[in-house]
Amino acid sequence: MSDRTAWQKSNDAYLASALLWLRLRLQRLAEGQRVPGEASAPAASRGFWTKAKEEPPHEPAAPARMPDPTGPIEQAAAVMRKAADAEPPPALVILSRRLGLGPFEEQVLLLCAAMELDTRVASLCGQAQGESRCYPTFALALALFDDPVWEALSPERPLRHWRLLEINQPGAQPLTLSALRADERVVSYLKGLNYVDDRLTPFLTPLAEPSDPLPPTHQGQVEQIVLDLQAGHGLTVVHLLGADAASKQAVVSEVGARLELGVYRLSAEMLPSAWADLETLARLWQRESLLSMVGLYLDAHDADKELPVVSRFLGRTSGLVFLDTRDAWPQSARDVLTFEIDKPSPDEQRELWSRRLGDAAGDAPVRLASQFTLSQAQIQRLSSLGTREGQPAIDRMWHACVVASRPRLDTLAQRLDVKALSWEDLVLPREEKALLQQILDQVGQRHHVYETWGFGRRMSRGLGISALFAGESGTGKTLAAEVIAHELQLNLYRIDLSQVVSKYIGETEKNLRKLFDAAEDGGSILFFDEADALFGKRSEVKDSHDRYANIEINYLLQRMDAYRGLAILATNMKSALDTAFMRRLRFVVNFPFPGAPERQWIWARAFPDQAEIDGLDYERLARLNLTGGSIQNVAVNAAFLAARADSAITMSLIADAVRGEFRKLDKPVNEADFRLLFRDVVIV
Repeated sequence: MSDRTAWQKSNDAYLASALLWLRLRLQRLAEGQRVPGEASAPAASRGFWTKAKEEPPHEPAAPARMPDPTGPIEQAAAVMRKAADAEPPPALVILSRRLGLGPFEEQVLLLCAAMELDTRVASLCGQAQGESRCYPTFALALALFDDPVWEALSPERPLRHWRLLEINQPGAQPLTLSALRADERVVSYLKGLNYVDDRLTPFLTPLAEPSDPLPPTHQGQVEQIVLDLQAGHGLTVVHLLGADAASKQAVVSEVGARLELGVYRLSAEMLPSAWADLETLARLWQRESLLSMVGLYLDAHDADKELPVVSRFLGRTSGLVFLDTRDAWPQSARDVLTFEIDKPSPDEQRELWSRRLGDAAGDAPVRLASQFTLSQAQIQRLSSLGTREGQPAIDRMWHACVVASRPRLDTLAQRLDVKALSWEDLVLPREEKALLQQILDQVGQRHHVYETWGFGRRMSRGLGISALFAGESGTGKTLAAEVIAHELQLNLYRIDLSQVVSKYIGETEKNLRKLFDAAEDGGSILFFDEADALFGKRSEVKDSHDRYANIEINYLLQRMDAYRGLAILATNMKSALDTAFMRRLRFVVNFPFPGAPERQWIWARAFPDQAEIDGLDYERLARLNLTGGSIQNVAVNAAFLAARADSAITMSLIADAVRGEFRKLDKPVNEADFRLLFRDVVIV
């Protein structure tokens, strides 16, 4: 027989004897038998009992009769006492100890629970009080049990504080005559059915136990948390800091398994804003934490707005709570144990990939760990998606990692749809192309340099890669960023400055923080177009506006230094950038104005193979002093003109498009040079 089965059998025996003892007392009360010291309440208490017959004050009191130790009531009480001394004790005794019930309060709870456990109790209550009240009341309890305590009715006492009883008090009916009903969760607990209160289940989600061993870093934190909690010291709030909620949940799940706790997750967004509802939720959870071996994982990861509600909830509970936030919050009245939980280190991630992919992985674990920063749960899920017939597919896993680490930047940045571009699409001098190739090489070799060679252990900042693309508009800066994203097979996000920069003090820094934090996992490239608007020089402080503007620049400098991914800045005003940014840039790539040979090459590739062209002279077109971006605009506009005329793209149509481009750019058109360039061409 298992321990659980043996305890359940002992608990059932205790309840059976307790219900017998209760029925016998009800029967005797209904028959009007009162033995001092056994069934009768003090005179003051009997005043609440409408059926009680007071002895006339002038008549002498009847001789007191001692309780018969061999009577059925005492025999049932003896069986109860013996069962209560068992280890572990019955559920009612456990509940009384944990919730602080006194003997009378325990008896009142038994009376109310008996209504659900024994169908004969209702009729006995009616016989004892009158047929109109076939339910327990405080008045009945005051007359039924020894040593009644009036304070048991107080809202501060356990019966009402812990919501063990429900009181139906219609209108002006006295409290002592109102119907009492035991809470359903409590009745089930007394019967031995220990489950989470169904009023809490809509708010809670059980945390799954970890399926694989945790990385050494997380395992060490689990050991420390368990030691601190077992040592006591009143620590009941474990504050977990960091940006990765999955790693924190894995650590908490392991702590729960070590302490034999069932841990449930509660999102801070689910906390009710009404104080009365919040008080009820906190009271029910605190009762649950006392009755069962459970802990609460309070997920306030993105709950800055819910801070007052979370603080009040913590102040109203005393059970074990694991509080998940990105940053430290103001300390509450409760003692707090704080831990910083990060994702596994690059070496640990490489080991996780190797363990999941097996011997056939090749260099995939190194490549994946060097580019992406993922939690253990993400690696477990993605490795199973990326394998087929026992063989890992690095391309499929890489794409899955890119999707999994795609940041939530919908309001702060725009994801560019990168086409299938190659190095041939870039028209740059050899030196600039070599710099771009170095960027690709450094992204791919970060693990080797930082981890294998140990540079990462000597550097706390500057582990990311930042590059400045400087040049006139249309010289290919955005195109180069797209080529790099395509070569690396990563997402490219162009920062929306209108959403990042705010006129409200502190909002720009918050937006920048969200931006960098979201892109930190390595699956994205940040592209700051028109970077001089955000990375401009700090100015002399003359008023508060200058001071706050400089604070934004200072924060951006610090965040760029700490960023571990690839960030590309593009500007046509290199001299406008703050010199402090120049020091933090790993690469500076200049995009010169294209010469005639480069322009001819661009013209030749400006028209797709499917486009219908007729008699285009690329050598003559290359004499036009236009950038690559302007050439592309001319080609597209000429194509639309040809489509309207239902003809091929000709030099004449290109001439019209060139005139429009020059007017747009406010460039003068020398008619003599223009006609010489387009000689033998009919210009409309």
